Amino acid sequence: MIKSLDKKIERILADHQCKAFMLADAKDADMAYGIAAPGKSPEHHAMEGHFRTLAEYRDLIRQVIAQAKVDIVLTSASTNEILTIEERLFDNSPVTPAARANDTTDIHVVSGGRYIREPAQPFRTATIDHIQCGKWSCTPEERKLGANLGLYSVTYNNDLDLDLKVLETFKQFRIEAEKKGFRYFLEVFNPNMPDAVEPEKLGQFINDRIVRDLAGVTKAGRPLFLKVVYQGPKFMEQLAGYDPDLIPGILGGSSGTTYDAFKMLADAKKYGARIALYGRKINNSEHQLAFISFLRLVADDEITPKEAVHAYHGVLQELKIKPYRDLADDMQLTNPAVSYGGTGSSVSMSTPVSGNNPKKAAAVTTGENSTPSDRVAEYRKRWDRILG
Repeated sequence: MIKSLDKKIERILADHQCKAFMLADAKDADMAYGIAAPGKSPEHHAMEGHFRTLAEYRDLIRQVIAQAKVDIVLTSASTNEILTIEERLFDNSPVTPAARANDTTDIHVVSGGRYIREPAQPFRTATIDHIQCGKWSCTPEERKLGANLGLYSVTYNNDLDLDLKVLETFKQFRIEAEKKGFRYFLEVFNPNMPDAVEPEKLGQFINDRIVRDLAGVTKAGRPLFLKVVYQGPKFMEQLAGYDPDLIPGILGGSSGTTYDAFKMLADAKKYGARIALYGRKINNSEHQLAFISFLRLVADDEITPKEAVHAYHGVLQELKIKPYRDLADDMQLTNPAVSYGGTGSSVSMSTPVSGNNPKKAAAVTTGENSTPSDRVAEYRKRWDRILG
């Protein structure tokens, strides 16, 4: 089956003004956390620390694949082996499987651990072969068994020796990926050391690192798209406008409110982002399939973020699920942390007018201050279609 990801990438590269927008569910939390990776169990109460099992986590992933409203499902290599290679869940699905191809030390978040307090060091648990076929060496035919898309992440801390090591490791990965016909997308984390870059220069630092580091990379070794922190309108517009063939996307950061998730997606899209890759925002929602459905509607410009929050709460009411926050609190914009360990910078949720394009900035808030329209009632009544 032709994947929705490939269709949209083709459309975007052929017409940079098209409205195509991609969604990814980042279900690779087991590559960052320990027992808590699958998220809180529905039976979790207060401080009892009751979490889902890995089997329950994988069952949620199966449901997301079957729903087919995201374009990518990102997992660990071990989960990819079960769902992609053994169960063949993606064979007749428009969803593309992907696996985390490396796991730098700033996402080794374990109870009692101190690793995230130190500057990130490059590290890879998975190999390309294990992602493609589940073992250390694949034949050409076997490379088609598993995922052929991976997430490679880099973290720069503005330190010559550390960042040089990051670049050398990234180069080795690119060469191996090119040899084995493996596609990847590039995640660029903000520095995990708080004083690495002055806050006002952070967005420019990240953009400059991206375009500088890819300047010497030819098409055969370039990432399919980018995954970066949303630094605000100015820097997203700058990155999106620099090279039309460099497709920018955003990462979600920590959970925040429902409005945080929907608003960030809408704003980032207005300023040039082409994909939103949400992990904790989806995994920590009250009802993941409903949450994803409204992300899809916001991404496709069918509903505004405010309307989506109202309608989502309506769906929770229909399903008799108690929301984590009441509607008023869930409509607030917060400043969710970016890093897995809660260190370093936070996600920018501001939407100031861009000096280059004030009309585009005005479009961001169009309709956002109005009361929810009759469409909210429609979506609340037709929640079965929304979840479909």
